Amino acid sequence: MKIIVLGVGQVGLTVARNLVLEDNEVTVVDTNAAILEELEATSDLATVLGPASYPEVLRSAGAEDADMIIAATDSDETNIVAVQIAYTMYRTPYKIARIRSAEYMREKHLFDNDNIPIDVIISPEQLVTEYVQRIIEHPGAVQVVDFAHGKVRLVGIEVQEGAPMAGRVIGELTHLLDDIETRVVAVYRGDEVIIPKGDTVIRKEDIVFFMGKRKDTSRVMAQFHHVDVPCKRVMIAGGGNIGLLLAKTLERLYRVKIIEAREERAEFLASTLNSAMVLHGDAANQEMLINEHIQDMDVFCALTNDDEANILSAMLAKRMGAKKIMSLINRPAYVELVERDIIDVAISPQQITIGALLTLIRRGDVVAVHSLRRGEAEALEGVAHGDRDTSVLVGRTIAELPLPKSASIGVVVRGDEVLVAHHDLVIEPEDHLIVLITNKQQIADVERLFQVGVTFV
Repeated sequence: MKIIVLGVGQVGLTVARNLVLEDNEVTVVDTNAAILEELEATSDLATVLGPASYPEVLRSAGAEDADMIIAATDSDETNIVAVQIAYTMYRTPYKIARIRSAEYMREKHLFDNDNIPIDVIISPEQLVTEYVQRIIEHPGAVQVVDFAHGKVRLVGIEVQEGAPMAGRVIGELTHLLDDIETRVVAVYRGDEVIIPKGDTVIRKEDIVFFMGKRKDTSRVMAQFHHVDVPCKRVMIAGGGNIGLLLAKTLERLYRVKIIEAREERAEFLASTLNSAMVLHGDAANQEMLINEHIQDMDVFCALTNDDEANILSAMLAKRMGAKKIMSLINRPAYVELVERDIIDVAISPQQITIGALLTLIRRGDVVAVHSLRRGEAEALEGVAHGDRDTSVLVGRTIAELPLPKSASIGVVVRGDEVLVAHHDLVIEPEDHLIVLITNKQQIADVERLFQVGVTFV
């Protein structure tokens, strides 16, 4: 596909690089000449210098024959105008825009082809909030994502010493769960990735990814991680867009405290939130954390725009007794340094956002994509079409499917029925297959499985 990416902030940059790796023709537009020069030297893409909403800049970027435009600048207004111009002048087929302001999102009919022609709106703040909320709801989890409209849940969880499955082979999981079926699709042991078999031994500190029915999540998690007391108290450092949205989402169910360094912003938060307590101060101030009983917090979330400040406050909160530490980190190099040793969960806005974007450009009928393990792995949901003659999936058992070595099918969704994958399960037309791929270089091979032959109508 020929794709134009407007803006090379953290989201735009990550999107552009991922699209290039997947053999798309990508052109990036930005006003920062130094970043564009570096990007052109290190990546196989084209760059155009200039304001993203200017008609001549869009023309120079190839908008006349582009298949897709992704407006990901830091300005909602620039993104809106750029999409409007691309559609008005060039009838660009597919238009995606990053919209951050809740004020725009409240108007349900604002974004359609009769008004502002945005096909898909991406809100990193909303995606990050949902991501964090799912992890808070599942103590012990390092990642939680849903498929098939919430019927299926994929969970990554760290194995604790003394947990029922610690030291046992995966084949014993069936006996521990009785009537519940689940599928372990990957095990991460340090830097090693294991595609599990029935005789694979689970060790403490392994990160286990499993799939199953959403309603069975807690029972399965309990086999790998001691059942924790449900989360009650959450402290959020940073009252920006993400901090505010998370506090607003959580305050209905949890006792929330939010710390904001800017006095004017803290006053705004206090007037906007209902039951959450707003504190004006520095989240890395030890005396403040003591006064606010940091040792009683079930979760501490560092969500400012400053990676270093997030890491510092997270380290301090952990040392002072907060039970679970989550931190927003934009720089991948920082994540590798601090995750697990210093913080429990690193939140990467660009990796969370990239899944939503990649869903829109996948080949074959791929309806959902989630990036896992800091972008090292991916889970996707694809739909099988055709028949045995036109499809490599339909009419064949899972054991017969030509899956790449790094791919594992966890669940098949058939209508309202969730079927945990077994080697003798036969794929039927319109089945939804949930697949985890630990080697991103083999994603294209998996996508091709969902394409049908030319005789399919």
